[in-house]
Amino acid sequence: MKLLLVEDDPSISNPLCAGLNREGFDVVLATTGSGALEAEDVDLVLLDLGLPDLDGRVVCQKMRQKGDVPIIIVTARQDEIDRVMLLELGADDYVVKPFGFRELVARIRAVLRRTSTVSPTETTQTTWGSLTLDRRSRKVTFGGEDVVLTPKEFDVLAVLAQDPGAAVTREQLINEVWDENWWGSTKTLDVHIASVRKKTSPELIETIRGVGFRLAEV
Repeated sequence: MKLLLVEDDPSISNPLCAGLNREGFDVVLATTGSGALEAEDVDLVLLDLGLPDLDGRVVCQKMRQKGDVPIIIVTARQDEIDRVMLLELGADDYVVKPFGFRELVARIRAVLRRTSTVSPTETTQTTWGSLTLDRRSRKVTFGGEDVVLTPKEFDVLAVLAQDPGAAVTREQLINEVWDENWWGSTKTLDVHIASVRKKTSPELIETIRGVGFRLAEV
């Protein structure tokens, strides 16, 4: 697996590159936001927010506009609203400095598992009312129109579409879309649900009070 590490502090990037190489990852280093945006294709991005030329949020947003490469944000910012905003921009996960190396590697592997390509032998397409979702191509249409979703928005919708009409608990969604060790605010899930509704239909995802959500046939 090839990783892009976006970090301008050599006291952090040098040992991190060495450690990740020992874990079997091929690491490409970028020390600026512009360098990150010009880097070769990789399997995952580790993006530090404190860059010398561009705000890390801008870099994250531009990367997400270019494609669906998994992005893990590295931040020293503790504010919960900041975290929710990062996930809205399309980040797949985040770690807060100072972090343990083993925790970082575990998060990298978890994100890579969740975003791995679906096997060609699996049934990849779900059609439910006006909604069509294809897991292999990660494409969504609603009412015949293409819907552009962030990776996490797609994953939320894909979990609900595994059994259309069935109730899915908040805990199950968080475990499957983020992971079982997710410790951020559950408001993040509500933000993503609201965004999917806005991009498709307000009635597509029904809230089941005290339980979770389910797809409605619209």
